[in-house]
Amino acid sequence: MVEDIYQGDFRKYLQMLAPGTLFRVGIENVLHANTGGLIVVGDSPDLMKLVSGGFHIDCEYTPARLYELAKMDGAIIMNSDASRILIANAQLDPDANIHSNETGIRHRTAERVARQVGVLVVAISQRRQVVTLYHGNTTFRLRDLSTILVKANQALQTLEKYRNVLIRELQRLGGLEFEDMVTVSEVCQVLRRSIKVLHIAQEIENYIIELGTEGRLVKMQLDELVANVHENALYII
Repeated sequence: MVEDIYQGDFRKYLQMLAPGTLFRVGIENVLHANTGGLIVVGDSPDLMKLVSGGFHIDCEYTPARLYELAKMDGAIIMNSDASRILIANAQLDPDANIHSNETGIRHRTAERVARQVGVLVVAISQRRQVVTLYHGNTTFRLRDLSTILVKANQALQTLEKYRNVLIRELQRLGGLEFEDMVTVSEVCQVLRRSIKVLHIAQEIENYIIELGTEGRLVKMQLDELVANVHENALYII
């Protein structure tokens, strides 16, 4: 499911690659240079068994170094938190029997490595100008910032409408309670509205992860709209 990518390790990787981070700056530099690239984030023994050749440099990561090293054909191997570049121009030899839905050599190799050893692999397409993330069986294409902002703003508008309906339902429930006319049906109706509001809020939280430093205003609006919704639902229960 789509929601699954925002959980666990992959959520951490999305935050690592969010706009405004040093890793994202380096990725965008490679993308704009139109050179393409293959970057592996992980240094486990299982991964190193698939790596051959290359230059063992073990230097601190900077966007400029990533940009320069991506000009070479091979893969770039980084440590697990992407703070150091370990190997450049490396050859990756994953199991050819692992199924891959990709057709290009770079992306097929990325998908197989990710599935075989469970690390994050970033494939930057030279021709399509697209950044694709692979981790285990998960494949995710990084979206343009403007696209995410449009979706986040649409979701905020929807959330505001649902929140307004919820407020009216709560007021009605309060009136019925005062008159001692509340039924289970009315209580369930308010709880259903509360759950819908919280589900939309979770979707916006996912957008905020992808927006990185650009998601501050969206986060402020979200916090305002969902204030006390969860607590009120618990009180009703």
